[in-house]
This record gives sequence, structure tokens and C-alpha cells, in this order.
Amino acid sequence: MRMGYVMMAGRGETDLLLANVAARLAAEGVRLCGTVQINSECGDDKPCDMDVRVLPEGPVIRISQSLGPGARGCRLDPGALETAIAACERELENADALIVNKFGKQEALGRGFRTLIAEAMSREIPVLVGLNGLNREAFEAFTGGAAEAVSPEPEAIAAWLADALAEAGAAA
Repeated sequence: MRMGYVMMAGRGETDLLLANVAARLAAEGVRLCGTVQINSECGDDKPCDMDVRVLPEGPVIRISQSLGPGARGCRLDPGALETAIAACERELENADALIVNKFGKQEALGRGFRTLIAEAMSREIPVLVGLNGLNREAFEAFTGGAAEAVSPEPEAIAAWLADALAEAGAAA
């Protein structure tokens, strides 16, 4: 089964790309499962709020938490992330493809979406993941280097997924 990943350098660019691609694929009839991230800017002096939309049609879940003024550290709300993952698990059975907005710190630590990604792979469901440089080494270890870099362009992603879906259909 095929797994691909996309990386973009700018803050929030991968999130926006995957959200746009998911909307395009859904409009084309691809049954998606997973999450896309929506960042809400809070101003120059505060970090953005992070929400994920569970594919295909919601809900939207806030995965960031406010730690107060001057706080440093990870703002991810692990409980909210687990809620999003559970919602995705319920959708996997009917999915053509899984999109995970980010292989992040939780996944690098062996938690988060890792089990769902593995389950999708075992079911021959193509997986597309957003990735950043901070977690690339852990991602490579998790995938055994088998994941394919996909050009971060909507047309390239759509073509990669079409090939992956055709391959999955031929294997079925």
C-alpha cells in the first residue's frame, strides 16, 4: 500500500494545501477520512488557535489549549487530539484515502495518528501525511523509508492519489 507525504517551508502552508486538496478530492467523489488543520490567527503577540476538521464533513475540534500569557511549551491538547482520532476511526471503514494533517510530536512519540495510519495501510487504504522537518526522522523510522515524497502542488497530489487508488483497486 502507498503512503505519501508533503512538506512546505512556510508556517501553515501545508495545512492550507491539504485543506484545499481535501476539498477538491471530496468534490471529485473521493471518500476521505482523516483531518485537515485550520489555524486561526490571534494577533502578533499570541500564537494561533489550532483546529482540525474531521473528514469528510466534520466536526471541527480545537486541538490547542491556552496556557496563559508568557507560557512556553507545547499547546497541543492531547485529549482533543484523541477525540479527533476517534472520530476518524469511525470513518475509516468507508474511506478511499486517509489524510493526516501532520505527523507531529505525538506521532513522533509513538502516539497520535500512528495506529490509524497503520490500520489504513493494513486495509490497503492510501495515506497522505503532512510533515515538517522537526519530525522527519521519526516519520522515516515509522515508515521504514517507504513513504513517497509528493510534490506540494494540488495537481501532483491528485495524480499521486489517483495512482495509489488505482493500485489499491488492482490489488483488491
